[in-house]
Amino acid sequence: MKDTDLYSRILGLAAPWFVDAVKLNTVEGRVDIHVEHGSGVRWACPVCGRELSCRDHAEPRVWRHLDTCQFKTFLHARIPRVDCPEHGVLQVNVPWAESKGRFTLLMERLIIDVLTECATLTGARRIMRITWDEAWGVMERAVRRGRERKQSTPSRYLGVDEKAFRKGHDYVTVVCDLVDSTVEYVADERKTESLEGYYLQFTKDQLARIKAVAMDMWEPYFKATLKHVPGAVGKIVHDRFHIMKHVSEAVDRVRKQEHRELMGQEDHRLRGTKYLWLYREENLPDKHRPTLEVLKASNLKVAKAWAMKESLNDVWKYLSMGWARRFVKRWLIWVNKSGLAPMRKVGGLIQRHLENILTFCRHRITNGVAEGLNSKIMAIKRKACGYRNRDHFKTAIYFFCGGLDLYPVSS
Repeated sequence: MKDTDLYSRILGLAAPWFVDAVKLNTVEGRVDIHVEHGSGVRWACPVCGRELSCRDHAEPRVWRHLDTCQFKTFLHARIPRVDCPEHGVLQVNVPWAESKGRFTLLMERLIIDVLTECATLTGARRIMRITWDEAWGVMERAVRRGRERKQSTPSRYLGVDEKAFRKGHDYVTVVCDLVDSTVEYVADERKTESLEGYYLQFTKDQLARIKAVAMDMWEPYFKATLKHVPGAVGKIVHDRFHIMKHVSEAVDRVRKQEHRELMGQEDHRLRGTKYLWLYREENLPDKHRPTLEVLKASNLKVAKAWAMKESLNDVWKYLSMGWARRFVKRWLIWVNKSGLAPMRKVGGLIQRHLENILTFCRHRITNGVAEGLNSKIMAIKRKACGYRNRDHFKTAIYFFCGGLDLYPVSS
């Protein structure tokens, strides 16, 4: 079999395209494949599909293809141009690459696979023997085509959270699909406008399909959802893990205050006990249980605060909002009479947001998926040693966490 026939079959070329010549350069370690087309061919306008004769050719172009053994392989061709009466002079589409692409479709698919597995641009470009800019271009095009293909409807269950871009309270807002565990939208900062940008993509009828939105008690997110989502008052669910985090932090503040007081009396009972009070009782390692039991039996303020924290966990077991409301009100009376300032403060926070805490009884959703995606985003950021460019950070989030159809398709 001739080398031209071999590469025609490998490339899957069909008339009018054929391989005219194959040149091997062992010194430079490359194979150059020159593709031509037959004469008298009528070409389809890339916009409307109207068949037209060839007007002229664009300048010869080069595409990087899959390697031939250890040799880099390049495909060369002149692309015909047509003069469409409606759309003007345009280059026709070729079957082996996307318009304006620098790689063949097969090469671009492989680069996407390697990027996905490596999770780092630097590692992928070294394996594929391409430049950083070329690898980044593939990632950007993949995200762009994936987002264009994405169905333009909001998920029934959404999670809203923020992710640190860099130190110094510099954040991006992340909206995720709690059903498919994918990132749907990333916006700068964590303002009302940040989340509004997501909702403004949809019509009122589309937004009405949203059944519930899980979020923390950050006021700008709350306001944006109330403004745009029909019936949002009964759909916003303040995330249980964020609420319990606030309560755990209050318990830790009680511990710190009491520890300082006891240290002044040469009492070291609370030294090294920080994490004992932050565990849920059922998750406490067995080796720490004897210590906690002794401390619980003593008349310590932190033991009382810990008991309040553990008691509040029962609210998530209720299926009835009415019974859950009664439980929380009894809990708030206990907290307010405790004399523990940090617990009273967190009790006030829960009181102010009570109605959208209790919506958990109806919707049973949390931001656990969003937290899992945040961990994945953190890992991506760590592997990249951080991002200086915010747009690059958002592109990486969409690429690795967006659940997008990233691959190119033939024309």
